[in-house]
Amino acid sequence: MSQNLIVAKFGGTSVADFAAMNRSADVVLSNPDVRLVVLSASAGVTNLLVALAEGQPLEQRAALLDDIRRIQYAILDELKQSQVIREEIDRMLDNIATLAEGAALATSAALTDELVSHGELMSTLLFVEILRERDVTAQWFDVRKVMRTTDRFGRAEPEVATLAELAAAQLKPRIAEALIVTQGFIGSEEKGRTTTLGRGGSDYTAALLGEALHAGRVDIWTDVPGIYTTDPRVVPAAKRIDVITFEEASEMATFGAKILHPATLLPAVRSDIPVFVGSSKDPSAGGTMVSNKTENPPLFRALALRRKQTLLTLTSLNMLHARGFLAEVFNILARHNISVDLITTSEVSVALTLDTTGSTSTGDSLLTQALLTELSSLCRVEVEENLALVAIIGNELSKACGVGKDVFSVLEPFSLRLICYGASSYNLCFLVPGQDAEQVVQALHRNLFE
Repeated sequence: MSQNLIVAKFGGTSVADFAAMNRSADVVLSNPDVRLVVLSASAGVTNLLVALAEGQPLEQRAALLDDIRRIQYAILDELKQSQVIREEIDRMLDNIATLAEGAALATSAALTDELVSHGELMSTLLFVEILRERDVTAQWFDVRKVMRTTDRFGRAEPEVATLAELAAAQLKPRIAEALIVTQGFIGSEEKGRTTTLGRGGSDYTAALLGEALHAGRVDIWTDVPGIYTTDPRVVPAAKRIDVITFEEASEMATFGAKILHPATLLPAVRSDIPVFVGSSKDPSAGGTMVSNKTENPPLFRALALRRKQTLLTLTSLNMLHARGFLAEVFNILARHNISVDLITTSEVSVALTLDTTGSTSTGDSLLTQALLTELSSLCRVEVEENLALVAIIGNELSKACGVGKDVFSVLEPFSLRLICYGASSYNLCFLVPGQDAEQVVQALHRNLFE
């Protein structure tokens, strides 16, 4: 069975309301090989829960809770036999209210994860009921029983070996007898406390479960029919890519293409499981297949944009002909749990970018005072925020002739803060001021893809 098993994941817009859930149910039931369904929270719910986790005064708390109740009740009230799970949804809403009250007294990353997990728990309960009303043998499954992670709340890492054992023992037997509906994005650490995998982690969940169950394919259903040459909201002329390699897609995801979570593809690449990306609003429109190889990969494949980037410039005259300065900088960053994206160095300074998107932890600015103080004792520190990272994704870019001319002639009117080229043959990246980002992407797309 496992060779044909398909894990289908549906994002927030695909389970936003009763109509969207029914479209997603149609997609699930159109393919008998889909035996495991992974859901995000209904669109908008996670943001409301994150706001509650930040600790709100009573009035704002009540308003946020009303918004969550309204979104979930709009689906609940359309069910023919809503009383079956109304009690369960109400219990979750009470739980959210209690946790939000706790957050108003003191916020914490662990409390945030516990609170935020309720979005996925509620959407999956509602979806199971929609399937049951169609006489489908469907079962709700709490993913926390198998998704074992570290206790780094807000950005927990999965423990892959444990996950595989637990999935084989608890999920595999159930898949044989029913259609299983479970949650994306959430897990639990060793002591049983709820964790989350970071924003967009539902894709990652689907790929991890696909790997653990030796699935034949992972389907990611979203609101766009596939992966495009760039975000169609930024460039309406963007074209769909029908087949793309894991390397290209993960480069796109890493550099901000919203269609996939950056880590999503790791389990799929490891286990060579193809990933299909399509639209639950229009499943017949086709989509993009991500696999290990493609025929004749083009020089330029896509453009990705990542906002909210921070540039750190560290300058020290002691760096001139000195050893160990970079090692010391990276030791400090490692102690503060910070990973560096791009880096360029000169004789006396080093510039590096930090990605501040992606964590669900509240108040979790990467640039803590403690970090800046520690770096300042070593060198002069300059911080620039509100930059955007634009990445050109392609193949053999570092070996091709004329790439610089094609790209930099277009960028003449814009200020570039940092350029990174040559470290990977799959990308060429640069930092631009945040307000120029869309114009830069539009100009490049016109020149390279239209």
